[in-house]
Amino acid sequence: MRSLNSSVLKWPDRKTVDASVRQWVKQVALSHPELIRLGYFGSYATEHWGVGSDLDIVAIVKESTEPFLRRSVKWDLSSLPVPADLLIYTLREWERMQEKGGRFIESLEKQVVWVYNESHVNQDPQGLS
Repeated sequence: MRSLNSSVLKWPDRKTVDASVRQWVKQVALSHPELIRLGYFGSYATEHWGVGSDLDIVAIVKESTEPFLRRSVKWDLSSLPVPADLLIYTLREWERMQEKGGRFIESLEKQVVWVYNESHVNQDPQGLS
């Protein structure tokens, strides 16, 4: 956005992004019944976001026949207010990562803000944890 002779950059804050992800996942869960859990991590989860920050999303699905790098292709991220990267793990892959440990999974487990949990769907129609 330009104002007189100076440029002003506006970027969605954490609260806006969080609300958008929670709204988005309601639709995603309808079109992806294999979804077990979904959350976000990275700069928006740790509140270190800034202008240009993207949204890092992790999803756990029951199973998938798609290779890891192709799984997110059928998930529409366009309604989110910032660019997003989506990592989709099967439940079995997620459990294996937890068993093996390592810096990435440990960081994820500490950071991730879970916004959807299938086990809560029957109790909470929005499926929010």
